[in-house]
Amino acid sequence: MSGIIGEMLSYQFMVRALIVGILVSLCAALLGVSLVLKRFSMIGDGLSHVGFGALALAAALNIAPLALAVPVVVLAAFLLLRINKSSRIKGDAAIALISSSALAVGVIVISVTTGMNADVSSYMFGSILSLSGDDAVLSIVLSVIVLCMFVFLYPRIFAVTFDEDFARATGTKTELYNSVIAVLTAVTVVLGMRMMGALLISSLIVFPALSSMRLCRSFRSVVICSGALAVLCFVLGMTASFAFELPSGASVVAVNIVAFLLFSIAAFIKKR
Repeated sequence: MSGIIGEMLSYQFMVRALIVGILVSLCAALLGVSLVLKRFSMIGDGLSHVGFGALALAAALNIAPLALAVPVVVLAAFLLLRINKSSRIKGDAAIALISSSALAVGVIVISVTTGMNADVSSYMFGSILSLSGDDAVLSIVLSVIVLCMFVFLYPRIFAVTFDEDFARATGTKTELYNSVIAVLTAVTVVLGMRMMGALLISSLIVFPALSSMRLCRSFRSVVICSGALAVLCFVLGMTASFAFELPSGASVVAVNIVAFLLFSIAAFIKKR
């Protein structure tokens, strides 16, 4: 095991992928606890499809992918919240509306420009080779900002997650903090798409939170366990990907599935 990790660290692209992946996994897991409890966990899947459309447009225009994808997905997050609150289209229907529309736009842009190539495949399914040095630096900076904001706003995020009506009654600006959660999620989704792909990035949001909730009971313990589990699963998944030449995104998801099953078994034994 140590030999494999040592060999992984000898490659610069693997070091970049591990650093960025650990930070993004941590961001996704922490935000995922709030999103799962608010029954809004599929927002990650919806925003990832918007991100695919933005990345396809960036490729067609030959501009920096993250420079276009981040603001577009953040705007989509705001739009999603607005549609969900002020119209008859609610919850999963709003997510399906935006995600399917963005995915269709992305496919059309690709079909009339570059065609289905390796870059497009990496956006859909993830590829550690697609993470350039500049992308890594930007991803690290944005991930650190997301983590710092989560820690700084933790009491407010806790309040709007568990009882939004009570939080509003006590003077908390619930719409503002819901928007902050959506923006942080949008940024995290875009950063994780380069390695996990648009089809798998939502797993980083959902699996660690669900696994932690099998055994942990308090919000704080779930958050801590979810973050630690997400980092561990990512490292193990990347190690398996490197050792057995498997797709990186799928390997990370597979490890998360195993962790969820183990936590579920442990919870069942604990109840008995």
